[in-house]
Amino acid sequence: MVRARASPRHLERPQVGAPGPSRARKAIVSAGVQSAPQFSPSPSQVAVAYSVCRHITRSSAKNFYYAFLVLPKRKRRALCAVYAFMRRCDDIADDPTFSLQDRRNRLAEALEALHRAQAGHPTDDAVLLAVTDTQRRFNISSELLDQLAYGTMMDVEEAAEYSRADQENSPITVQYRSFDDLYKYCYRVASVVGLVCIRVFGYRDSNAEALAERCGIAFQLTNIIRDVKEDAQMGRVYLPEQDLAAVGVKASELRDATDAARFSPLLAMEADRAREYYRAGDE
Repeated sequence: MVRARASPRHLERPQVGAPGPSRARKAIVSAGVQSAPQFSPSPSQVAVAYSVCRHITRSSAKNFYYAFLVLPKRKRRALCAVYAFMRRCDDIADDPTFSLQDRRNRLAEALEALHRAQAGHPTDDAVLLAVTDTQRRFNISSELLDQLAYGTMMDVEEAAEYSRADQENSPITVQYRSFDDLYKYCYRVASVVGLVCIRVFGYRDSNAEALAERCGIAFQLTNIIRDVKEDAQMGRVYLPEQDLAAVGVKASELRDATDAARFSPLLAMEADRAREYYRAGDE
C-alpha cells in the first residue's frame, strides 16, 4: 500500500504520531458537520460494505489481497477497507480525463463525504461505511486518513499539466531540493500507511510508531530508485536537486539513463539511505 510520488513544500517535517492538521477537515467541521445526527448502519450493511472492499482489493491489488489472507478476519477486512479508500483517492489523483484542478476538487469532495460519514451523517457508500467502521474499531485517527488521501494527490499539487503526446519534449521537474524535502513526501505517501497498518495489527510498545515511520521511508526510497528512468520520462525527478548536483548529474540525463556507471554514485547514495531506514526492521 505504498504509493510513489509530490508534497507541499510549506509542510514542517512531520512528528511521529502527530500528523499535521487537515485544512479540508477543518473546513468541513467549521461548516457544521460536527453537529450531524448519528447514523448507525445495520450489521448486514457493514458486512456488505466490507465485502465490497474485499472485492476492490482482490481485483486491484492481488499481491496485497493474498498477503492480507494470513490475518484474522477482522484485521483482514479492515485493511481491505483502508485499501479501498486509498484506491478511490488514488484513482481520482491519476485520472487523466480530468484537469489538475478538477482532480483536486474531486478529491476534496471525496474527503468531505468521508468527514460527513465520520460525523454520523447517513451514507450508503460501501467504502465509507467500511472505512469509518474500521476507524472506530481500531482507533485510527481522522488525521491519518486525511493524510492518506492527500498523499495520493501530491503529484498534482505542484505539477503542470502534462500530455503524453508531448512526452519527449516536456521539461523535467525536480520535485525536491533537499533530502529533508523528499522525506516529507515519503512520510505522507508511505509512512502514514504504516502508521495506519500498525493500528490494525495491534501493538503495545509506542516505539512501533517510529519504526513504522522509518520503514515507510525505506519502502518509498526503494520505489523512487526503482522508477528513476520511468519517472523522468514522465517529466518528474524525485531524487533531490542537491544530490544530483553533488554527483554532477543533470535531471535531463535521467530520461535516457543508458550509461549505468554514470548514475551509479547517485543511486548508491539513495540506496545507502534506504538501507539505513530498513535497519529499523531489526530493532
